[in-house]
Amino acid sequence: MNLDLLIFAAHPDDAELGCSGTILRYIAAGKKVGIVDLTRGELGTRGTAETRDIETAESNRILGLHVRENLGMRDGFFQNDEEHQLKIIQMIRKYTPEIVFSNALHDRHPDHGKAADLVNDAVFLSGLPKIKTEIDGLEQNAFRPRLLLHYIQDRYIEPDILVDVTEFWDKKMQCIRAFKTQFFNPDSDEKETYISTPYFLKVIEARSRELGKAIGAEHAEGFISRKLLGIDNLFDLR
Repeated sequence: MNLDLLIFAAHPDDAELGCSGTILRYIAAGKKVGIVDLTRGELGTRGTAETRDIETAESNRILGLHVRENLGMRDGFFQNDEEHQLKIIQMIRKYTPEIVFSNALHDRHPDHGKAADLVNDAVFLSGLPKIKTEIDGLEQNAFRPRLLLHYIQDRYIEPDILVDVTEFWDKKMQCIRAFKTQFFNPDSDEKETYISTPYFLKVIEARSRELGKAIGAEHAEGFISRKLLGIDNLFDLR
C-alpha cells in the first residue's frame, strides 16, 4: 500500500500526543496515512505491553488509520545503527510515503531524540539503490520521501510550521485518552507518573491553543524541519 503520510513513533501514544490532529485532518481530506511504532512501550511505569497493544487498537479505530505496524525494537535501548536503520528503510520503501513525520529532535525522554535521528538518517539512506532490502523475499526499490517533519513533544521547540487542527481537537483527545493506563484515569490504582496527572493533559491543550493563536486558530500542532521549506503560493500562508 502506498501512503501519503507515514508517521514514525518511538512509543505507542507518541503520534497521538504529537500529531494526531494533523493525522485526522489529512485522513478526512482523503489522504492515506499510517503509523509505525518502533517499540511496544514495555518500559512504561503504568500498564504493560499487552495493555498498550489493546489501547493502540482503540486509538487506531478512532483515527481511522489505513495501517499501523510495530517494529518490536527494545524500549529504551534501540540505537541509531545499521540494524535499526534497515528496519526503518524497509518501512519507507514498503509504503513510499510522500511525507514522513517523526519524534521530536530532543526531548525529556531520550528515546524521542534517538528516534528522530534514526528516522532522519534512514530517510536519506532509503534513497540509495546500493542499500539492499527485501520484504517477504522480494527485493525493494530505493525510495526517498520528499519531506521529513518532526512533531513537538514534551519539551517545547519553536516550530517551523503550524497546522490548524481545531476541527479535530476533540477527536485527538479521544485518541489520547484511549491509552487509559498512560494518562489520567480516576479509576486507576497504578502509581502516578508525570504523564498520568490531569495537569499533563491541560498542558497539551494549553500548548495547542498557544500555537493556534499564532495563526488565528483555536488549536494547532507544530512541526520542525531540518531543511528550509518552500511554497508555491504565498497566498496560501496565514
